[in-house]
Amino acid sequence: MSVKYAWIAWGVLTVAASVSLGFVLPAPSGSNTTSEFSSVFLPGETTHGHYQIELKCQACHDRFGGVRDDSCLECHGADLKKAKDTHPKSKFDDPANAMLLTVIDARSCIACHEEHAETRTHSMGVSVPEDFCWQCHQDIAEQRPSHVGMEYNTCASAGCHNFHDNTAIYENFLYKHAAEPEVLESPKVPGRITIQRTEASLSIEDHDGPTDSLEEHVQEWAESQHALAGVNCSDCHQPKAKDGSRPEWRDEVSMETCAKCHKENLEGFHAGMHGMRLAAGLSVMKPGMARLPMKPGSEALMLNCQSCHSAHRANTQIAAADACLKCHNDTHSLAYEDSVHAELWRNEVAGNAELNSGVSCATCHLPRDEDGYVEHNQNANLEPNEKMIRSVCASCHGLEYSINSLADPQLIENCFQGQPAVQIQSVAMAVEWFEAKERERQERLNKRKQNKS
Repeated sequence: MSVKYAWIAWGVLTVAASVSLGFVLPAPSGSNTTSEFSSVFLPGETTHGHYQIELKCQACHDRFGGVRDDSCLECHGADLKKAKDTHPKSKFDDPANAMLLTVIDARSCIACHEEHAETRTHSMGVSVPEDFCWQCHQDIAEQRPSHVGMEYNTCASAGCHNFHDNTAIYENFLYKHAAEPEVLESPKVPGRITIQRTEASLSIEDHDGPTDSLEEHVQEWAESQHALAGVNCSDCHQPKAKDGSRPEWRDEVSMETCAKCHKENLEGFHAGMHGMRLAAGLSVMKPGMARLPMKPGSEALMLNCQSCHSAHRANTQIAAADACLKCHNDTHSLAYEDSVHAELWRNEVAGNAELNSGVSCATCHLPRDEDGYVEHNQNANLEPNEKMIRSVCASCHGLEYSINSLADPQLIENCFQGQPAVQIQSVAMAVEWFEAKERERQERLNKRKQNKS
């Protein structure tokens, strides 16, 4: 082949390659169209926490491929602050701890959480060896005799220690709740809040929808919380613009319209597995995209507000369990219907049990916060699962029983039907520690008394 034809061939191949890359590479930042073919350029499998946004490279990477730490904090920063992070970046910025950085530079999230490294990634996206605590805590047995002989790859075992969030397993908390029974004397979950209404309630005669509105829709609205709160049809289907004008009637109501009243709910939704794709500027999540087993026929359903809340009735009882089981088909979800929790829930819904005595899917996975609002980030208390203790389990169960239950994989799989088969020693060790300290204190007091006499 002559040099001339070689250059022509090179030029043609270059153009062809450029066109191909143009079709398959991720779309520019801000675009809502990211080709599924860009997955061929992923350097490795992403973790369960990030696979939904793996094609939105800019969500984590800068234009040169580096990972931005601030991108981690944009999603996880609020949770770390709420948990009073026990290993914050400031701890490693302290010059007194400079030597520790030569072992592992924990100032950067990706020092421990490297993506696309599936062969060495453990639970919670940790990509360093499971005995990483050894690097800084080699002398722990000298400080805590109870830890003598323990392997360093057991530090993060359920109910023992977490790197970031120890709000339910720190010693004072363990000791304070050490004597609690399996089931508390008055087990009840947090109830709905009472909101002071500023608008007069509306009746079916007050609806301002089109005259040809379906009667069943109008009837559902009239019996809903929306009508009770003075929210009329036009408030959702013709929401006012900033200048007070109303656009044309829209049959479909957007999530942005819902957010005008339910901003915190939508923010939580965007932070969880149900809505994180929308938050990243991608298309809506569908069950068919999930890694967890989903019900046949649910694959194409779109996850938005109306996936769980019907457009007009907004029945929270349906949203609390039935809506979840419409899609989820994993062992844990299927086992719920035969569980004690489900029986309690059915009794409450039927009016055969006290209010707030039932346990639905949402009770545990979308719990109410201290102000009574529902947390719509279903992942907020899942990893590590000890985060669920204070917000959920402690409403009905004792601390030690809760720790043991959440440490039993089989019990979790069958949706807590039965007793935990594991016994975590955290509570007993905390009691032993405080009792030993009390004995030492008493000995010092006795010596002082003897010296005075």
